[in-house]
Amino acid sequence: MGKAMMRCFAGDALDGLESFTLRTVPIPEPGPGEVRLRVEATAFGYVDGLIARGGYQLKPALPYTAGAEIVGIVDAVGADVPEDIVIGQQMATWLLARGGGAADHVLVDQDWLVPVPPALDPAAVASLLLDYLTAYYALFDRGALKPGETVLVLAAAGGIGSAAVDLAVQAGAHVIAAASTPEKRSRAIARGAAAAIDYLAEDWRDELKRTQPGAGIDVIFDPVAGATFEPAFRSLGKGGRHLILGFAGGDIPRLPANLPLLKNGSLIGADARYLIESDLPRAKAIWRTLFALLEAGAITPPEISAWPLDAAQEALGQLMDRGKVGKLVLLP
Repeated sequence: MGKAMMRCFAGDALDGLESFTLRTVPIPEPGPGEVRLRVEATAFGYVDGLIARGGYQLKPALPYTAGAEIVGIVDAVGADVPEDIVIGQQMATWLLARGGGAADHVLVDQDWLVPVPPALDPAAVASLLLDYLTAYYALFDRGALKPGETVLVLAAAGGIGSAAVDLAVQAGAHVIAAASTPEKRSRAIARGAAAAIDYLAEDWRDELKRTQPGAGIDVIFDPVAGATFEPAFRSLGKGGRHLILGFAGGDIPRLPANLPLLKNGSLIGADARYLIESDLPRAKAIWRTLFALLEAGAITPPEISAWPLDAAQEALGQLMDRGKVGKLVLLP
């Protein structure tokens, strides 16, 4: 009898999605300490597009199967796996630089699994794994956000931006969403933002002053940087915190060193990959908190664009589209 086979969307080079194909390979068997998941949902974001193009700082081993934000059902376990990991259990994992989610099955080290409440929708959970972890870590672990503070969220309709709006509103903050189109601003208001502004407009700081309730912004959530970076920092109130999460705006900007002094302010980096690699127990604790919030209806998953694995090439082609809204999820 031949080996059981599965599908995976994999590439032999990291020079664009053109190098990726849907192929058939043997279903892997778990080794010691490994668990095999039958994949239920895999979410994709901007980072996945960078990896496929070779533009991310981590270069995974080849051939590379795309997809790191994975939810699946345990269907096989290797030796030395703890007894509390059982066949049929729903689990989540995040396998950056290893990938494997765009497939029917994936092997995962037991330490990288987080149990998922069975009532939760796999696609909704997958859509939270990176964006909401990043936003939560930035706002609360790094930014020390408190109820009643004012938060400015740049690129508020993007993946981590909409997560930040959702979490900050849930925490009792006054949220001002900054987004580039009327549709995106309307989506942020629908998520609970108190106000929304066009941060590409020349007078956007004047509009910001009209919408903020106090003398300045307490926390800036910034995945953009670029041309808006310094003007945003200048909008901080005394003791404010400017959280840097990435450089979607393109160029890496500079900041005059006198501004943090004048503001008594902080410029703070927030890197979810660093959190996971340096303190996996804390990352797992945040995921468990997010699952509980989702189960209680306290947070709302993003709008999901669901695609079958057979259409992975077409679906993932949308990853670098700055105009897309919501989260792309493959459902094998």
